[in-house]
Amino acid sequence: MNILKKLLVSFMIMGLATSALADPVFSHHFRDETMRIDYYHTGNSHEEIISLDQVWRQGTFSGSRIHLIDDLDLGRYYTKIYDAESGELLFSKGFDSYFGEWKTTAPAAEGIRRTYHESALIPFPRQTVEFALEVRQKDMTLKEIYRVSIDPEWHMIREDALDEDVIVMKAAYHGSSHGRVDIAILGDGYTADEEDKFRADVQRASDLMLSYEPYKSMADKFNIWGVLLPSQESGCDEPSRGVHRKTSLGSTFDSLGSERYLLTEDNRSIRDVAANVPYDVLYIMVNHERYGGGGIYNLFCTFTSDNQWSPFVFLHEFGHSFAGLADEYYSSSTAYNDFYPAGMEPHERNISAMLEPGNPKWQHLIEPETALPTPWNKAAYDAMDREYNEGRAQQNKRIADLMNNGGSPEEIAAAKAEGEAWSKSHQQRVDEWFKNNESFGQVGAFEGAGYVSEGMYRSELDCIMFTKGLKKFCAACSAGIREVTERYTE
Repeated sequence: MNILKKLLVSFMIMGLATSALADPVFSHHFRDETMRIDYYHTGNSHEEIISLDQVWRQGTFSGSRIHLIDDLDLGRYYTKIYDAESGELLFSKGFDSYFGEWKTTAPAAEGIRRTYHESALIPFPRQTVEFALEVRQKDMTLKEIYRVSIDPEWHMIREDALDEDVIVMKAAYHGSSHGRVDIAILGDGYTADEEDKFRADVQRASDLMLSYEPYKSMADKFNIWGVLLPSQESGCDEPSRGVHRKTSLGSTFDSLGSERYLLTEDNRSIRDVAANVPYDVLYIMVNHERYGGGGIYNLFCTFTSDNQWSPFVFLHEFGHSFAGLADEYYSSSTAYNDFYPAGMEPHERNISAMLEPGNPKWQHLIEPETALPTPWNKAAYDAMDREYNEGRAQQNKRIADLMNNGGSPEEIAAAKAEGEAWSKSHQQRVDEWFKNNESFGQVGAFEGAGYVSEGMYRSELDCIMFTKGLKKFCAACSAGIREVTERYTE
C-alpha cells in the first residue's frame, strides 16, 4: 500500500472514531465546551421562583455527545434546552436538588421560604437557545416553571481564570472524557498540610469503587479525579454539637434537621472548584471521622473519610447521585411529606409501589414461582430497627450535651466510641438475621422501601441501599446503574 493510500485509510479510521464519539447533531448545535448556568431557586411547598444569576463559559463538555436527550425519566426536575429559532429540543437532563428536598419538609409545608443556588451544565450552544426548567407534579408529569433566552455571544458570559491554589490528581484514568463517566472527588476540610492525606483518601476510595460490582466490570468506562482547594481548618460544621469550621466548600452535618445528613449549600464554591476537571458526577469527601453523608441525583454526594462506615457511605450515596437510586430503608430522621405521592409509581429503578399487583418494575428478574409480595419477617426487623434508632438518638444527644456543655475530651471520646460500637454490633446482628432468612438473596418484592413502611417494595431482602455495610447492590440497583452508565458511554 502506497503512502497516499495509507494516509487515506488513517484519516478514514480517525473519522470513524471521531463520529463514534461526536454525533453530527452535537457538532451542528454545540461546541465542545461547557456552559454553566447559575440560578437561584426560591420558595416552599406551594411556590417555586427561579431567577438567573450568572452564565459561565468553561472547559470541555464531559457529558455524552450522542445521548443529548435524557430518556431515563429520573429526577424531580428537568433542564431543557431549545433552539430559539425553531423550538427544537436540543438537550435535556433530569436531576434532583436541595430545594426539591427542602420543599417536602414540614417547615416548607408551613410556608417558610428558602433560597438555594443551583447550576445547570449544558454543552455550549452555537446559537441562541431557550433555557427551561421543569418540575414534576404529583401525577409525575413535568411542568415548566422557568424559561429564558441565552445568546452565546452575550457579553455578560463569564470566562474567569481557574483558581491557582486548586490541586488536581488522577486517581483512575481510562482515556478521553468523551464516552466515559468522569467523577470528581472534591475534598473539603483538608488543610494545605493535609494534601498527602487527601491524595491517599481519594486513591483508596477510587480503588474501592472500581473493585466493586457492577462498577468493576465497567471500570474502563470511568475516570476518577481528585480536586482540592485547601481549607483554612480541618473537618466541617457540626451545628448541634457546637462545632463550626471554616472550610472551602462549607460542608455541614444537621442538614434539613437530620444529625447525620451531611450536605453543603455553597453551590458556587463547589462549581468553581470542580471546573478544574471535566466532570459528570460530583463527590464531596469531608475530612472527618463521624458517620454521615448524603446524595442527591445529578447534584452531588457526600461522605466522610475516616469512619468505620465510610466505604459503605461512599458507595451508597453514589447510588443516589449517579444512578438516581432510592433509599430502600423506610425509617428516616428527616421528616419528608409526600416524597413519593400515594398512588403513583416512583421513577427510581429500585423501588416500586407495585400498582399492578404482582408486577414490580423488575418483574423480568424474578423467578416465576416467587410469591409477590414476597414474605419476610418484617415485624421482627422493625423491632430491631426501632430499638437501634432509639438508642442512637440517646447516644447522639449525650455526645451533643457533652460537647456543648464542657465535657472533657476523654468523656467525649468515650461517648463517640460507644456510639460506633453500638452501630457495629447492631449491624452485625441484623446481617446475621438476614442470612438466616429463607428469602435471603432471592429477587422478589419485599414490602418497606423509600421511607414508606407499607405499600412500597424493594427487590431483595437486603442491599447496600438498605442497610449499612459492604454488601452487594440488589438486582434492581445493579440494572439501574448499568442503564445510566450506558447513557454516558455508548
